[in-house]
Amino acid sequence: MTQPAPARAVGVRDVAAHAGVSTQTVSRVLNGHPHIRPETRQRVLDAIQALGYRINNAARALGTSTSRTLGVLASDAALYGPAEGVAALEAAARAEGRWIATAYADASDVSAVEAAVGHLLAQGVDGIVLVGSHALTLETAKTVAAGVPIVALHGGTGTVAQSAGAALAVTHLLDLGHRRIAEVAGPGDWLEAIARSRGVAEALDAAGLAVAARWEGDWSAAAGYALAGDIVEALGRPDPPTALAVANDQMALGLMAGLHARGVEVPTVLSVVGFDDNPDSAFYLPALTTVRLDLASEARRVVAEVVGGSSTTNIETPRLVARRSTAPR
Repeated sequence: MTQPAPARAVGVRDVAAHAGVSTQTVSRVLNGHPHIRPETRQRVLDAIQALGYRINNAARALGTSTSRTLGVLASDAALYGPAEGVAALEAAARAEGRWIATAYADASDVSAVEAAVGHLLAQGVDGIVLVGSHALTLETAKTVAAGVPIVALHGGTGTVAQSAGAALAVTHLLDLGHRRIAEVAGPGDWLEAIARSRGVAEALDAAGLAVAARWEGDWSAAAGYALAGDIVEALGRPDPPTALAVANDQMALGLMAGLHARGVEVPTVLSVVGFDDNPDSAFYLPALTTVRLDLASEARRVVAEVVGGSSTTNIETPRLVARRSTAPR
């Protein structure tokens, strides 16, 4: 029986015809030429997606010394923040006519990080973005991939936004009349946790206050639930905290569930603010007051920095989303 001829692979000419442009324009878009009108670039990218055009990065790298691929090294990708970070980076890279290759590694395991970075380098990536990065991850990646651009999502100017967002959460609690504000921080070796904790301390210091108490979790709802017992114990001491600034929404979720199980109601006894504006946070009981970051522009900034060494992308100021988990003191 005669086998049907295999389907012809989609080529640059097909993309050009679909987009209504020349093959030279398609080539310029694929190679990141800066002098392409945004609407033309988007038409070409739309045509690539519609036709299923496959870019031969290996062939391109031989002729241009660039693979048009960015490496993404992620830790704890099951958590909301890192998972959303990877998705935002993929969208930002695609808008620039680039793609991402993703590797995952336990950030506490140096050998795993080294192997993941080596895997990305073997694919000829033009740079590496770290998501959910620890200080050790960044140090290890820079050692293994010397000479390759490495940037941390929410690092650099993105760190400023993290601190500003945490300060915004504390300012909200201060505006409600709270003066004994405690903190549930993220893991101490995470760059994002360090920045958010710094923002809490700076906002309290500006108000002439110190943190009322401090606990540390691993970002998970389970960690928040486990800490509820310690927090209830603190409520029985003289001058107990009246509000909590929690480093992310998932820990805040577990914490509120743990407090409820112990008969402590939010916000009647304790106001709670989260961070990240997880899409589910509006449906917590009570709905969670939280801080929303402009993750899309941060991803665009990071991609531009890896590709060109600098970025002019403006990151939108963090925004407080007030809901029912906070109340006046």
